[in-house]
Amino acid sequence: MKGGKGELREGGLTAHIQRMFQTFDDIADPALGAERARRLRAELSRQKLDGFLVPRSDEHQGEYVPPHAERLRWLTGFSGSAGLALVMLDKAAIFVDGRYTLQVRAQVDVNVFEPRHLVDEPVTGWIEHHLPAGGRLGYDPWLHTVDQRARYEAAVKKAGGELVPVSRNLVDMVWEDQPEVPLAPVVPHPVELAGEASSSKLARIAASLGEADGFVLTMPDSIAWLFNIRGGDVSHVPLPLSFAIVNSDGGAELFIDGRKLDAEVRAHLGNVVTVREPDEFAPALDALGAAGRAILLDPASCAVFIHDRLAAAGARILKGTDPCELPKACKTDAEISGSRAAHIRDGLALTRFLAWLAAEGPKGTVDEIAAAKRLEAFRAETGKLKDLSFDTISGAGDNGAIVHYRVTTATNRLLRPGELFLVDSGAQYVDGTTDVTRTVAIGEPGAEEKDRFTRVLKGHIAIATARFPEGTTGAQIDALARMALWQAGLDFDHGTGHGVGSYLSVHEGPQRISKFGGAAFRPGMIVSNEPGFYKTGAYGIRIENLLVVTGPAAIEGGEREMLGFETLTLAPIDLALVEPSLLNADERAWLNGYHARVRETHAPHLELPLRAWLAHATRAI
Repeated sequence: MKGGKGELREGGLTAHIQRMFQTFDDIADPALGAERARRLRAELSRQKLDGFLVPRSDEHQGEYVPPHAERLRWLTGFSGSAGLALVMLDKAAIFVDGRYTLQVRAQVDVNVFEPRHLVDEPVTGWIEHHLPAGGRLGYDPWLHTVDQRARYEAAVKKAGGELVPVSRNLVDMVWEDQPEVPLAPVVPHPVELAGEASSSKLARIAASLGEADGFVLTMPDSIAWLFNIRGGDVSHVPLPLSFAIVNSDGGAELFIDGRKLDAEVRAHLGNVVTVREPDEFAPALDALGAAGRAILLDPASCAVFIHDRLAAAGARILKGTDPCELPKACKTDAEISGSRAAHIRDGLALTRFLAWLAAEGPKGTVDEIAAAKRLEAFRAETGKLKDLSFDTISGAGDNGAIVHYRVTTATNRLLRPGELFLVDSGAQYVDGTTDVTRTVAIGEPGAEEKDRFTRVLKGHIAIATARFPEGTTGAQIDALARMALWQAGLDFDHGTGHGVGSYLSVHEGPQRISKFGGAAFRPGMIVSNEPGFYKTGAYGIRIENLLVVTGPAAIEGGEREMLGFETLTLAPIDLALVEPSLLNADERAWLNGYHARVRETHAPHLELPLRAWLAHATRAI
């Protein structure tokens, strides 16, 4: 593969996964936090600052960042995908959401960085309480969005302090062995898979700009989608880190290191796209401002630096959403067909893994790392695997209760009989992105585990079978996934579902299923369905499939057409954990029908012994 995303193959495994576990140990060492905080504080004193914000982000505000931008992980040891640290001269705190409340305490020296809940105990409140009157709080304007700065400014004002942009990131100044900026090659994404030519997309986006003369694209997944290109600058998502300016006349400028582009890619971009070097981006913003252009920016994703540079140059700034976000989310027929093919391929690999796990897991010789490696091996054997879509969550027993657990050689444990094993994994194929979670009983499960699993399954089925009118958001149907748990006084703290890209990010907006909103569902959107339950210190349960929004279609006897979901993921759900008495007739019919589809799809491609296992694993109940 190109671009450092699994460059070598060893025994059918990507070199990435061979390194992954040790890499976490090397970086996520709580013992390093005190010394690194000390060095950062020394720089704070030199800069005459009272504090500094260290987000888990890069200039593009994406979920996945290149190694040189892993500043939060380097400073604190925390390896989660979202978080922020605030370091002051005499104290420091790290803010994470509900997915990481257990992980942060395992990876971070809590005597140096006080763990705080990002939602319940927000950073703004901490600033108001701890920043001294007249205090100067520093931040890197490349690493914070316009919306984020507004919140910080309000908090700093309440504290009687000042929010101060820095010209060079303070962590970079004390990170002696900081990795280099990536230079992975860019490749064209075939129109046969994209379903629409880049020129057509550019014309559509330009036509949607309204009174704006142009839009500054800062999100690499939007750029990859718009120009039908893919790269390899970050792990797990085939992104070319870059910026772009789209003009209302349909022309565009792409700011990217030219060393990433060969003649084929340049020809693919065509004459309507002008390729420019990254150091030309800031002067290009100045030119837009000098011309008095009206420029559309998304304050939720645009870096402060870009906004302020345009404003200082005289641009008229219009605020709105990234115009690529919604079109990208509504997959073309070609992308949906590709996703179906990718899920059949991926589901077969997962089915082989589950059969292997059923035989080997109860022996007590398989550990979390071995299971993750074996699962990727089955995916690699398809001959189509480009990368994992995220680091596999392979959690046995109480490790499974850590929502976004990442196994390391230090935390690795055996899968033991009588415990649950949770594996959340996904893959990148050129025709689609997958994300699937299965919870498996190793040996005989207890009555409590079966009760909780079946309640999670009931929520999963409720989402899978939902019918809803156009305009319905994920917030409106989120409760369906939780009802069976609520009836037993239980719940889970993460969202029920997130959008998924097409050979792009496994987490994509604007659609989601969550208590906190999300855009209205539209046909072609892909979203995950993943209710769960986690008992701290004991076990974790999650059942996840990907769905594509279908319709609108009439319901016999109904008055309105309704949207619905088609389940894409095809892999057995562990029947050993199902308590049939908790399922009603419709739920049982769904489960039996789903398993019949899994069996009919995969059985012809399995050897006879595995067919027998699959027949039993998908038997009607």
